[in-house]
Amino acid sequence: MTQSAIYLDHNAASPLLPEARAAMVDVLELVGNPSSVHAHGRALREVVETARGEVAKLAGATAKQVVFTGSATEAITQAIVGGSRELKADAILVSGGEHSAVLKAAEATGLPVRIVGLTGEGVIDLDQVQSEMDRAEESGETLLVCVHWVNNETGVVQPMGRINAMVGASRHLLFVDAVQAFGKLPLEFATSAPDMMAVSAHKIGGAAGAGALLVKGHADTVRLIPGGGQEQGRRGGTEPVAVIAGFGAAAKAFSSRYGSNVVAGLAREIEAGLKALAPDVVIFGAGAERIGNTINFAVPGLQNAVAMMGLDLAGVSVSSGSACSSGKVGASHVLKAMGIDAALAGCALRVSLGWNSTKEDVAAFLEEFETVLTRHRSRQGRAA
Repeated sequence: MTQSAIYLDHNAASPLLPEARAAMVDVLELVGNPSSVHAHGRALREVVETARGEVAKLAGATAKQVVFTGSATEAITQAIVGGSRELKADAILVSGGEHSAVLKAAEATGLPVRIVGLTGEGVIDLDQVQSEMDRAEESGETLLVCVHWVNNETGVVQPMGRINAMVGASRHLLFVDAVQAFGKLPLEFATSAPDMMAVSAHKIGGAAGAGALLVKGHADTVRLIPGGGQEQGRRGGTEPVAVIAGFGAAAKAFSSRYGSNVVAGLAREIEAGLKALAPDVVIFGAGAERIGNTINFAVPGLQNAVAMMGLDLAGVSVSSGSACSSGKVGASHVLKAMGIDAALAGCALRVSLGWNSTKEDVAAFLEEFETVLTRHRSRQGRAA
């Protein structure tokens, strides 16, 4: 099986860091169960707790606040389904641009789900959030407010300072999907307002198969899988020690491997190159604060399925948005929530950079995209 030479889909999964790979291989040499009290079990328990400490450090949390899960989706579901039950929420408040894992978990609670709009730049409508909170106060309801810190499709950063102040000062609950922010922005979970927060290993160079739910003390009873009482009773099931070890190693190494300024500079080069190739290109969320590694753009008339096929055949991997929507290629619910015209949304492509992205990757992408664009324009000319 061959791999694309140029990988620009880090928001879907970032390549495994060497440090994570080495940590996982070392653990595979060990035998036992981390819940066993004998020496073999204690050795594996030490690996899990070391990893817990590294994940906590990167998230600005305490080690006790880290609950290992099998994925961020599981962590999200535990927070929303388990949290709404254990913390007695009466309704769920989400934006229309949340990750599908959040939207589907909200639906699965069976509680009323209230959708908050996004601006045309992809920023949550804070006035509507406040209005919904005021209405809940009048009716005596407790809301579980769910916010995507960094949107995985557009890279738009939500105004978490204002959201923390709004929800933190109320009696309502706050859950934050911090998967795309983890390692790239200071989360400071322990000292900030969120009651719960989800992060993931494979977005920072760990392996798929490990996520974490961060919980404050009053949310320590939130659970989804009771099982045998692992993770201090907060998530049942024998811990997958190898992938957890990789998660911890990735959390420890990521900051030195991922240069925010370098990555942001590469993203600016891509945007400048796109504008030079196609002056009519639309950069979604361009007027909002965005994380430095993500460019979601469209050239009107160039369908994303066509563009992705051309780039893939040339060895360049990009996406049309979230990889968690059954491998779809088409219009995005995030762009729909932003009020983007369906025809333009159907042309959207996402480029996301990461710890091993280079200037050579940028140059190769722009070269191959120019080829795709030239072919598209040629077809348009023949059809005219």
